[in-house]
Amino acid sequence: MTQTSTRSPSTAIRPRRIAVHDYCGHPFQFELSRELARRGHDVRHFFFAGDAGPKGATQRQPDDPDSFSVEPIAIGSTYSKTNLIRRRQADVLYGKVAGQRLEAFAPDVIISGNTPLEAQASIIKSADRAGSAFVFWMQDFYSLAAAKILERKIPLLGHAVAAYYRHLEARMLQRSDRVVVISEDFLGTLQELGVERKKTEVIPNWGALTEMPERPRDNAWATAHGLADKFVFLYSGTLALKHNPDLLWQLARHFEGDPEVRVVVVGAGVSFDMLRARREAEHLANLVLLPLQPMEVFADVLGSADVFVALLENDAGPFSVPSKVLSYLCAGRPTLLSAPSDNLSARVLARAGAGEAVPAGDAEALIGAATRLRNEPQTRARLGRAARRYAETTFDISLIADRFEDVFAAALRDKVGRSTRSSKAVAEESGRHTSILRS
Repeated sequence: MTQTSTRSPSTAIRPRRIAVHDYCGHPFQFELSRELARRGHDVRHFFFAGDAGPKGATQRQPDDPDSFSVEPIAIGSTYSKTNLIRRRQADVLYGKVAGQRLEAFAPDVIISGNTPLEAQASIIKSADRAGSAFVFWMQDFYSLAAAKILERKIPLLGHAVAAYYRHLEARMLQRSDRVVVISEDFLGTLQELGVERKKTEVIPNWGALTEMPERPRDNAWATAHGLADKFVFLYSGTLALKHNPDLLWQLARHFEGDPEVRVVVVGAGVSFDMLRARREAEHLANLVLLPLQPMEVFADVLGSADVFVALLENDAGPFSVPSKVLSYLCAGRPTLLSAPSDNLSARVLARAGAGEAVPAGDAEALIGAATRLRNEPQTRARLGRAARRYAETTFDISLIADRFEDVFAAALRDKVGRSTRSSKAVAEESGRHTSILRS
């Protein structure tokens, strides 16, 4: 059951011009932007048009308020996640372009998340030039994730480069007017990076519940893809370097003798391409690979599943929660998660009582849990009900937007206070110089 905002008219936040920048373009950030616009704010949602991952409703909808707009950002070149040099060059270029677009919008406040650090640095500079308050929406410690990759790929220089990224991330967090993190687990590391607790707010991520109603198994999308009468293990979303495609392959191979089972991967990314090449070479018929689907059919895509699958490798940060897991909860189906035991997504799933988690990379454990779920319809039904119940009680966008409005108001107060103190300091310094000259 969803709730509504508890704000009274006397405590409502006055309308502001708000730039929401989510590099990835995920569904739940779009949901926030639309809710803020419905409250009278002038909201523009920015995202990277070249990112291949799943997107929210990127086009204006018939019921969108006039004060809501979307601006995709393109850089005119292909983005490579595998070539580190080209990737950094693209991140720097993206930051310049995004910063210019955000600055041109002239918002009162900018909130930016899921953004490579070099790009985020440019956006913070643009916020300063525009006189905008800046909120750093932190989904993961980028510097920690980068350190694992860099030290593996370039052992000699990796440590030094990782130290640079840690310093860069710390400086940006310190410069931000407010920091939003998705778990209290972040707070200790933020303190180590010199970030004041009083300017940090914990707001967990959520699934876009309004965009993802429960759908029947036998729906139009499932029928069109020959899945309505099959048992479907579904993976939906990016398959990147931190996801092991071999687990999906082994899952499909295990159920190859069961004519009712399909392992369906709706995705994109480096590991998705690897999986497709392997299927073409080895002809595994029950492995169905499809491109990412548009948001307007996404609820039916999720509705076609009997069991969802989510994967994270040991290299994934302990704070990373794939947005797909939160979307899965909205759909009312159980989730089979392969992830490090200390990962936040495993704890979210356990808290919801909505699935089974197995150690990252453990194919035997994954197949064992999948077999149990395949054979126990009552267990699947119980876990699915728990998933939807958790989503309905936790992902209320009205209450979530209340909290973001409070963050924006605090960021604006701090921005004004800091500007006033800075102007006073400049005036006092100027006065001292004038006195010296007169004497």
